[in-house]
Amino acid sequence: ELERAGGGVRTRGCLRTSSLQLGWQGQSRHPTSFLSLRRPGLGYHPGCRHQCTPQALSLCNYFESQNVDFQGKKVIELGAGTGIVGILAALQGGDVTITDLPLALEQIQLNVQANVPAGGRAQVRALSWGINQHVFPGDYDLVLGADIVYLEPTFPLLLGTLQHLCGTHGTIYLASKMREEHGTESFFQQLLPQHFQLELAQRDEDENVNIYRARHREPRPA
Repeated sequence: ELERAGGGVRTRGCLRTSSLQLGWQGQSRHPTSFLSLRRPGLGYHPGCRHQCTPQALSLCNYFESQNVDFQGKKVIELGAGTGIVGILAALQGGDVTITDLPLALEQIQLNVQANVPAGGRAQVRALSWGINQHVFPGDYDLVLGADIVYLEPTFPLLLGTLQHLCGTHGTIYLASKMREEHGTESFFQQLLPQHFQLELAQRDEDENVNIYRARHREPRPA
């Protein structure tokens, strides 16, 4: 079942594009019929419906529906998994760094090679929150994450990483399943607002997925 949405054709959450359709900012999209994604032990599969989490799909669909502008922006994705969110940002003109733990990098690199045309700006690097975030610059325009808030011991590490990576005027987008048993709500209701202006950008009741947008708090006048 195909459903038209924006400039593309979505197959229940998986975005198809063609070279004749217009991108979000009125630019021609890359001529990719489907993103071809790989997960360990599964090989390559066209499309993303069975390879990606609902959080990643929700975030990609949100970017399309809101016409989020990636053109020329400095972007980093955290805990990338398949890398679909960062790949989409690169296809829309972003200068993207896709990160995860070292174990996941090979599959992400293969997905980038399979989906980002020559000339696209997408690099894959290892990032361990709370350990090596300071080897990355602290001026990203957009910091993205899907399904990365679910282990409470990592929350302070993630918070510190977000504080470092997000530029002064940057924006963070996080898509999370609101798992009560994992304390996800406490991260968004208690920890993140201590350092960022936070707003709920979208909620998917069916999937229990929230998308949050965060920006650095304005410094108080002296």
